[in-house]
Amino acid sequence: MKQTEHSVVISVVIPCYNQAAYLPEALDSLLSQTYPYWEAIVVNDGYPDETEGVARDYAKRDDRISYVYKENGGAGSARNYGIALAKGEYILPLDADDVIRPEYMELAMKIFEKQPQTRLVYCQGCFFGEKEGLWELAYQGYRKLLICNSIFVSAFFRKTDWEKTGGYDEMMRNGYEDWEYLIRLLDEDSIVCQIPLPLFSYRIKKHSLNTLAVQSRIYKDTEFYIYTKNRAVYDKVFDASVLDMFRDREKLAEEWDRRMQKKWYKRFFHEYIKRDWK
Repeated sequence: MKQTEHSVVISVVIPCYNQAAYLPEALDSLLSQTYPYWEAIVVNDGYPDETEGVARDYAKRDDRISYVYKENGGAGSARNYGIALAKGEYILPLDADDVIRPEYMELAMKIFEKQPQTRLVYCQGCFFGEKEGLWELAYQGYRKLLICNSIFVSAFFRKTDWEKTGGYDEMMRNGYEDWEYLIRLLDEDSIVCQIPLPLFSYRIKKHSLNTLAVQSRIYKDTEFYIYTKNRAVYDKVFDASVLDMFRDREKLAEEWDRRMQKKWYKRFFHEYIKRDWK
């Protein structure tokens, strides 16, 4: 399909690092979209596999697809690189090993058109690969988002809002950079809409980055980094003191109750909360 710069409304940014084997499925899911006004930017994040060949082959078939290469910098860096090149008003990040259903773009654009104040649009998600089933994930307000991420990376937002936030934190190379980005993208007044259909499929692999992170110190340190970096936000949302976050815990999700038992809480308490009591 031929595409002109003026007809691009959505820019899909696809970071790809050692994912060439899965990339065709991701790109096929874009070609099946019922909404035609998009471009896809495949960003090779510095891995010497067949990513370039796959991407250029698809680009020959449909000029809405393009390919760029950059030195390795992690998923956040690759997304920032691709978004900076994007022509569309709206951005959809899509990991190279995931796929979306044909109606996703069309239904998301209808929401933005009907409710222009909407900051973020996402859908229900499901798993495929090593695990299958519905992903029980739903946004329940900004306060709970600060406690635990409830929105996957493949959600629509405006490029202008990305510019205002400064983009993804490129220092975060061990995961959760999408959660930290949402903390800065949204606030308590943001309108977030979920399409009540499973239009996004997240691939589960035996040894994914997130699986390894959960089993290591990296997971705890990354989580701690998010809380400390954005402490001013936590202070503001939780009644001017991070301590309120803990006092209010009975009203929060069960996920928070589980997180309170983790070692990062004790470290966070002793380094920040206990000091505030003095």
